[in-house]
Amino acid sequence: MKIGIVCYPTFGGSGVLATELGLGLAKKGHQIHFISYKRPARLTSFHKDVFLHEVSSLEYPLFEFPPYASTLASKIVDVAIHEKLDVLHVHYAVPHAAVAFLAKNILKAKGVHLPVVTTLHGTDITLIGLDQSMASVVEFSINQSDVITTVSESLKKQTLESFDIKKDISVIYNFIDMERFKRRTNQKLKSDIAPLGEHIIVHTSNFRKVKRVQDVVQAFSLIVKSVPAKLLLIGDGPERRNVEELCRNLGTCGDITFLGKQDAVEEILSLADLFILPSENESFGLAALEAMACEVPVISTNIGGLPEVNDDGLTGFLCSVGDIATMASKAIQLLTDSERLEKFRANARTKAETFSKAKTLPQYEHLYNLSLSEVMA
Repeated sequence: MKIGIVCYPTFGGSGVLATELGLGLAKKGHQIHFISYKRPARLTSFHKDVFLHEVSSLEYPLFEFPPYASTLASKIVDVAIHEKLDVLHVHYAVPHAAVAFLAKNILKAKGVHLPVVTTLHGTDITLIGLDQSMASVVEFSINQSDVITTVSESLKKQTLESFDIKKDISVIYNFIDMERFKRRTNQKLKSDIAPLGEHIIVHTSNFRKVKRVQDVVQAFSLIVKSVPAKLLLIGDGPERRNVEELCRNLGTCGDITFLGKQDAVEEILSLADLFILPSENESFGLAALEAMACEVPVISTNIGGLPEVNDDGLTGFLCSVGDIATMASKAIQLLTDSERLEKFRANARTKAETFSKAKTLPQYEHLYNLSLSEVMA
């Protein structure tokens, strides 16, 4: 099957899932065509049957902003015709679902029928999609998709509550490559980071306000009063400067390392004793799942899809948004109880296995075939 995948090329969950999905499908013999404005972050090397089609910006004095949606639609049409795509899978509703509708109808006028699968990832529904300037377009374009998926039951529920969706929504959870994300011992690197045997705590995100990275730093400032520890912050984004300023004010900068964006995040997660994810909105929690696959228990908030990933009292703990004191208290409980910490490690890996790539890819293949049969009917 020839599959077009439209996604954002960033380190965010939608781009990561889309890229990993494409790579996994290519290994199963499908031909994958990524369509985006630059190379996706996880597409770091050559892969057989994987192709990238970059969308160029159109510069013209009349346009205050480049018309990305229009150029993307044109690129989809071009790729669909010349590569003979069987199905188009767009990730993130804004603007990809609407662009897919436009491209589909352009192709229809040319006698080409291209089914569209739309995967909703989170803030495209819970934040951007609810804005009155976008809501009607988002609702319409989702309904025009041949197949709709969400990455959690929570996001499905939010979508149905927020929009008048006329079609069934399939839940296909985010997945993990269990061979890539597994714990690997690197004592030298661990001793470089924690030379006195301190516990290592990790957080990964795109440093947007919704991720509440400052809560991580504040919780850490409470943890280190009871437990020797180091904090590794992976990622970058608009809140980084504020987070750096906070750690200076709290006097914890000596124990905090900003690592920026990392490709081999699994190498860092393998060093960790604990992962903290205090988001105020999280449709699934892919970063938490990656940590769990590396046998790292998770302290997270109890919102969105996180309770579907992180089992409270088994793989970590769930806390209310903004409850920094409880996050710190739960962290201290785990870090000071080595026997319980080891049990949580094993539980985390076992739970992560339920979201393996091997179990998830066939679900998407089934939906692709379903979308093709509906178009042919």
